[in-house]
Amino acid sequence: MAEAHNVAADEAADVVARLKRRMIDHALPLWSTVGWDGSAGGFIERLHQDGSPDRAAPRRVRVQARQIYCYAKAAQLGWYPEGREIALKGLEYLLAKAKAPDGRPGYVHQLTPEGGVLDPLRDTYDHAFVLLALATVHGLDHDAQIRAEIDALLAFLDTQLRSPHGGFQEGLPPSMPRRQNPQMHLFEAMIACFDATHDQSFQNRAGEFFALFLANLFDKQTRVLGEYFEEDWSRILPVSVEAGHQAEWVWLLKGFERITGCPTGRQRGELLASALRYRDEATGCLVDEGDAEGNIRRHSRRLWPQTEIAKAWIAQAEAGESGAADEARAALVRMERHYLSHPVAGGWYDQFDRDGKSLVATIPASSFYHVLCAVAEAEQVLG
Repeated sequence: MAEAHNVAADEAADVVARLKRRMIDHALPLWSTVGWDGSAGGFIERLHQDGSPDRAAPRRVRVQARQIYCYAKAAQLGWYPEGREIALKGLEYLLAKAKAPDGRPGYVHQLTPEGGVLDPLRDTYDHAFVLLALATVHGLDHDAQIRAEIDALLAFLDTQLRSPHGGFQEGLPPSMPRRQNPQMHLFEAMIACFDATHDQSFQNRAGEFFALFLANLFDKQTRVLGEYFEEDWSRILPVSVEAGHQAEWVWLLKGFERITGCPTGRQRGELLASALRYRDEATGCLVDEGDAEGNIRRHSRRLWPQTEIAKAWIAQAEAGESGAADEARAALVRMERHYLSHPVAGGWYDQFDRDGKSLVATIPASSFYHVLCAVAEAEQVLG
């Protein structure tokens, strides 16, 4: 086991309840008021250090989609009933501004604060999050129009972005290197689409990404997930390893097992063991990057890998692994202690250097998806 013993038992015992209250009382209200542009529409990309909105920041479409997911998920869980209306308002903005505004299919990459097109790139990673947002909103009301948007997005992916080598291109226009990251989030979106629709075609689609993971993304010899690849999915050397993604796949593989019955325990165990090699000695938090041999390349540590290691342990707890629930709570305590204890209630620190100095002055909206998902999983599995 990892480092659950470094966290006080009383601090860990009620961490899930504390984090849930933090979401309901602070984060969800903050990002739907200060974090929403009441004049131009859309979610604010980031807040300044004092909690005021950075209205001049460009709007990434992936962040719009992530915020929609957060509010739809909070409504689905019964945490925040007004989340449904906020999610629908966000989706209306996304469809009006980002979907084919230049007459070409797909969603653009970036918008100006006023809602114009800043970057017309069709980015696959963005589309994965739009699909996740649509699936989560669809799960609320099973609206036929939302399902039609899901099907239209899938058609765009299938006709415009599929690669003959498996998986999907980075975007339109295509670029290199290929990354596992967009494939991982499409895998996540397909699982969410199945949960929202119970359409078995999404089991099959998720299975394509599982097959890609087994054949190309995961190295069975080194037991690490690679990040960067050539066009044919051959690894680019030296292999870059992000511990947060190792952990994120643990949780996703458990989700795939849940919807298909396909066993993933061996791969989950190997990924988790690999992820735990890349930790900051002082805090026990995951660092940003290592190599295939287990050495640390970048000692900085972002918030999102901490949410993912918590979710990995939660997945293992759900699978019945002894001690996993304690490890999950310990990971949540570290996340709370180091990242969420911010002077702005409902805000967070995004990244620290190896000495514990904050490297990002703003409070990025993009992290909300990671935090809320981790807390939601914790409540459902750990109670």
